[in-house]
Amino acid sequence: MKQQPPLKIIVESLNFYYGDFKALDNISLLIKANTVTAFIGPSGCGKSTFLRCLNRMNDLIPGTRMQGSITLDGIELASPAQDVVALRKRVGMVFQKPNPFPKTIFENVAYGLRVNGATQGNDLAYKVEKALKEAWLWDEVKDRLNTSALGLSGGQQQRLCIARALAVDPEVLLMDEPASALDPIATLKIEELTRALKQAVTIVIVTHSMQQAARVSDYTAFFYMGTLIETDDTEIIFTRPSMKRTEDYITGRFG
Repeated sequence: MKQQPPLKIIVESLNFYYGDFKALDNISLLIKANTVTAFIGPSGCGKSTFLRCLNRMNDLIPGTRMQGSITLDGIELASPAQDVVALRKRVGMVFQKPNPFPKTIFENVAYGLRVNGATQGNDLAYKVEKALKEAWLWDEVKDRLNTSALGLSGGQQQRLCIARALAVDPEVLLMDEPASALDPIATLKIEELTRALKQAVTIVIVTHSMQQAARVSDYTAFFYMGTLIETDDTEIIFTRPSMKRTEDYITGRFG
């Protein structure tokens, strides 16, 4: 019998509001360490909102509030006492569109390291190189680290953003449709990279592409209208889901 990986994140009875609008209703979910968990569902179903709850990014939106519990290795993240800066070091994020800073390639990756107290020198250079290698970008940029990151292709920019997130050694990496703005070849590279990275980090990815979820994830969670309908091994979700609504979405009957 296959040994189950340990739990990394436990979400219990999570409700989330934009003003008076209840965007997430009573979500409970277990996320296992060193796995890829994909969130699927139609637009506006709450999957990106839920993803942003995991590192408190929704705190930046006025008028929002969260109820319930999110623990990371047993530490409560939803508490007002939680140091959000420290949390985002542990739980990194890659967004839908590549968002490199208007700085050099080197300084993009070094940014988080500097914020967290790293200074210039061999240690900084080593960590930047390590992150670029982890993001499969080093060989493509090692001879132009001091040129603008804005000169990179879209796929390279997104891998640079992944390197920037990895540089501070996060335990969890959140990816919000990381390939939706990329061409098929760049998308394939991001998918291969995602599968490789789970050896080092726990990954949660939001995707509109069910094919992508099937290719990259170990577990899949299906969201619909702010509720979590079903979660299971990805193979089970796509071949023999328990809920008819999941089956209808997977087979294209709605959504």
